[in-house]
Amino acid sequence: MGAKRAHIVLSAELIAEIDLAVGPRGRSAFLAEVAQKELNRRRLLAFLRNNVPAWKAEDHPELKDGAAAWVSALRHESEAGIKVVPAWSGT
Repeated sequence: MGAKRAHIVLSAELIAEIDLAVGPRGRSAFLAEVAQKELNRRRLLAFLRNNVPAWKAEDHPELKDGAAAWVSALRHESEAGIKVVPAWSGT
């Protein structure tokens, strides 16, 4: 992804505070990072506000009986695969 210049206007006080935090050579990177975080936050809030499910039940047939049943089955499979070895008797 290429970079593109953008002319923005900030108060002298805000620029001075940014420079104290990241230095004058770090302004662009700092502002890009902050802008990206804010865009991510806004996308997440928009997603959380809508009523569209995050995933469809038909895409996850393993959960048809509920998550608790799926976890229980996984635990059972895991326990069945563990071989119990008797403790060392020392003799």
